[in-house]
Parts: sequence; structure tokens; C-alpha cells
Amino acid sequence: MEVSNILNQILQIEHGFQHILDGADEIFLAYTNEQCFEIALDLFKHKAYQARMLATTILGRLAAEDNNALCFLKERISTDDNWRVQEMLAKAFDEVCKYRGYEISLPLIEEWLNDNNPNVIRAVTEGLRIWTSRPYFKEKPSVAIALISKHKAHESEYLRKSVGNALKDISKKHRELIRAEVQQWDLSNPRVMFTYKLATKLLK
Repeated sequence: MEVSNILNQILQIEHGFQHILDGADEIFLAYTNEQCFEIALDLFKHKAYQARMLATTILGRLAAEDNNALCFLKERISTDDNWRVQEMLAKAFDEVCKYRGYEISLPLIEEWLNDNNPNVIRAVTEGLRIWTSRPYFKEKPSVAIALISKHKAHESEYLRKSVGNALKDISKKHRELIRAEVQQWDLSNPRVMFTYKLATKLLK
């Protein structure tokens, strides 16, 4: 199927992700990986957020083995101002980690967590939720908690919301680990308190 036909179908739908994933499947069936990369670059220039979501999904699949695609996700997709595109970036990052293996991906996870762009960081904190349902972090919940908690006081409320909710997810199975983590926090800092309220919602 022509990319234009796939795109026309996608543009009819405003909400959800499945139609985007299905569109990416169709493109990968019809084109080589090299062609898919070029298609994604073209789609990212499109004014419709659905097209940019599709570009992000394609690049996420390619990025598992293609560092050019991974760099484009980190440097360009992360600058998109549409929240739906950022949701797809989070899904794309998890796709990369799942394919490579979460333990092997630790240096990549830490690299993105140390970035200056809150959207790059959030792609990790949000993309890997629920962290402790993922291989490696399932057995090492303390590693997940330490990585996520680094940004409890970040200036971006959007990111802190993701941090707090990711920790809240973990608290369902690891109450005491989350309790021990937040006991060390400086709650006089309003940003930390914001994250704390979310992280401890299920500990009351």
C-alpha cells in the first residue's frame, strides 16, 4: 500500500495508538529498512501530529539496530511540541530497550536520563512503565527506583509527574522499597513534595 494511502487512513483518527502501530506494520511490510528511514524523515516534516507519531513509531523500530534512527529520536523527535508525539517517543524508547535487552540497555537508559531535554528523560521514565514488570528490573527493583528518583526535583512538572507515577506503579509490589526511598527525600523542596505526593499515593 502507498504511504499516502496509509497516511490518509491515519489522519481520519484523532485518538489512540493502534492505528499508528498498524500503519507502521504496513509500511515495514512494503518497504526496506532504508526506505522506511527516509519515509519516517519525510513524515516527521508533516504538519499533522498523526504523521509525526507514525514517523516516531517507524524510527523506534529501526533504532533497535540503527543508531542514526536512535539519534533522530533523541535529538529531533524530542523537540516536537505535541504530547501525543512524545507518548510515541516513550513507546519507541521502550521498543529499543526491549529488543536489545533491558540490562544491556542500561548505559543507553542512563545516557537518556542524563540529557538536558526533559522530553528525552521522560521518554525513559514513561516508556519503561511499569518498570518492575520489565525483565531485569523485575529482579532489580532497587535499580529502577534509583534511576527514576534522580529526577524527583526536576524543574519540569511534566517530567516530575511521570517520575511520581512511575514510582507509584512500583509501590504496588514494592511498598517498603518506595517507602525507604522517599524517607530520604527533602520534602521542604516544593518540587520534591510534588513528586512525593504522587509516588506515595498508594502507601497511605
